[in-house]
Amino acid sequence: MDTVDCVVAGAGVVGLAIARTLALAGREVLVVEKASAIGTATSSRNSEVIHAGLYYVPGSLKARLCVEGREQLHAYCRDHNIGHARTGKLIVAVEPDQMDRLTDIRADAERCGVTDLELLSRREAENLEPALKCAGALLSPSTGIVDSQALMLSLRGDAEAASASLALMTTVTAASVEGDGIEIHTLDANGEAFALKAGAFVNAAGLEAQALANRIKGFPQALVPPLWLARGNYFALSGRSPFSRLIYPVPVHGGLGVHLTLDLAGSARFGPDVEWIDAVDYTVDPARGAVFYDEIRRYWPGLEDDALHAAYAGVRPKLSGPGQPAADFMVQGPADHGAGPIVNLFGIESPGLTASLAIADHVFGLLYPH
Repeated sequence: MDTVDCVVAGAGVVGLAIARTLALAGREVLVVEKASAIGTATSSRNSEVIHAGLYYVPGSLKARLCVEGREQLHAYCRDHNIGHARTGKLIVAVEPDQMDRLTDIRADAERCGVTDLELLSRREAENLEPALKCAGALLSPSTGIVDSQALMLSLRGDAEAASASLALMTTVTAASVEGDGIEIHTLDANGEAFALKAGAFVNAAGLEAQALANRIKGFPQALVPPLWLARGNYFALSGRSPFSRLIYPVPVHGGLGVHLTLDLAGSARFGPDVEWIDAVDYTVDPARGAVFYDEIRRYWPGLEDDALHAAYAGVRPKLSGPGQPAADFMVQGPADHGAGPIVNLFGIESPGLTASLAIADHVFGLLYPH
């Protein structure tokens, strides 16, 4: 049976970042991806925002890895000529009674290590963005945007240059914990089965991480958390955006509200909303646009009729359901489950893109502690 130091299941941005870190450390790495290309699910169906780390519980993995990953990502993009920009963003209170919420977000963010936030009055915010209507805002100068496809291609290139291999259209059908590693069984698009022995196994399968963990013989199934699916729909703006920064309302349950983000060409899109679903489905219902108009006009009353069109949707792999408090990332290492050299990554939603390089360092430390 062929052997390899580590198998990574999932070639999204997090799986590729992990493979890169492992390969650069001299490990022999195989990345297995069931799709025909890298990053076709959550990694390419998001807002492409480099988050500053404002919304997370102090001391949580999301908070720590977002703040660490933000700086790593800005530096990586600069050093590798990947399209990105520190656009900054405004979190806006559309009503005066939401100003206390901005103060709370700022205080929590400071406890997470984000110290550059500025509370703005209505006049200050509207002077920065004349099309905006609000009672006040929180300015985050460290928030930015990134070309996620270029980022993933670069991570893949780094990993392969360090001798990592990538097997597309290949599914991990089963795995078992053995005394000397993990036996992994795969199936490719031609129906060919292949088995190999890995010294370590990383489950970075995103939306399918729970299903994959349940296929690992010898892994304690009680430690696999429930999965909730939240579809986020996006609508694009026809014509030029009047905003130069990202505009976010005060967060809502399950997400960050219908916010405005920009791409590197300056085009605007709105979303995601939160739509709880039972199965992965990327269909955008154009009728949801009516709700978008109502939400957006709370902070941009100048939005014209028929200016939005359905763009795309993403699905977030969440660990908390409707009405429940937002859950943290769950990254289970050998010390957490006692089932050998396996790391499972569950609930890697936002800020997973921002945190990807820091997540990779964290996973490496779990597998190969100093």
